Amino acid sequence: MSTELTPIVGPQALPGTTHKSLLTIQKATVKKQLLAAEFSEQVDLQSKPREFTMQGTELVHPALERCFARLVPHFCLLTEQLSESADFWSNDGATEPMPEHFDSYGITGLIIGKKDGVTLMGFRKLESGKVLNLTGQYVSFAEQSDEFEESNAWHYPHTDDLKTLVDEALAEIDAALRGKCSEAGRQLDMFQQPQIGEMEMGEVVQSEQPAALPGTTLPGAASKRKAKRVAAE
Repeated sequence: MSTELTPIVGPQALPGTTHKSLLTIQKATVKKQLLAAEFSEQVDLQSKPREFTMQGTELVHPALERCFARLVPHFCLLTEQLSESADFWSNDGATEPMPEHFDSYGITGLIIGKKDGVTLMGFRKLESGKVLNLTGQYVSFAEQSDEFEESNAWHYPHTDDLKTLVDEALAEIDAALRGKCSEAGRQLDMFQQPQIGEMEMGEVVQSEQPAALPGTTLPGAASKRKAKRVAAE
């Protein structure tokens, strides 16, 4: 006996309704413009979460790539690759390319902590041409107590801005899991058949007729030959 499973995320997840399932993303990476994600899904808050691992086959939307690019400055600080300077935040990458000192760095993914926080994953291109993969320090988004603020515990000074950018990235990842992708990644139907009324000028459509038996002619063939003789006279 087989049991029909409810489809996961996407347009067919809840047919006939506009309600969206609830997605909780644990990990997401983008490599070669393809999204891979680990997440759980709930039809509603009362439902038990279902765990999924997904490897995308369509190119991600440019909006998701921009979200990842805007995380690069934070990644450089959290991996201690660059020091914060006067022109470090000269552009957040929202409308223009990132400053040149970020050219050798990139974000490949993020891991969301169970207690509201993030770990950024990325790389640095070395002068030798090789790639150094790096993982940033974990940053908690939970509210810090007065005792924590007074202690010597490490605290990232740009936590609020990082949280805003991570939330934007998660929104794009959620949209990608529901079908949002780059139009360049969609394949067109190369063998689409023309519909009625879409025939090109001069195109002839032949009707199906039975083949003539040896020594016989199809109906109408004799009248066509007669018409030709009359025209010749």
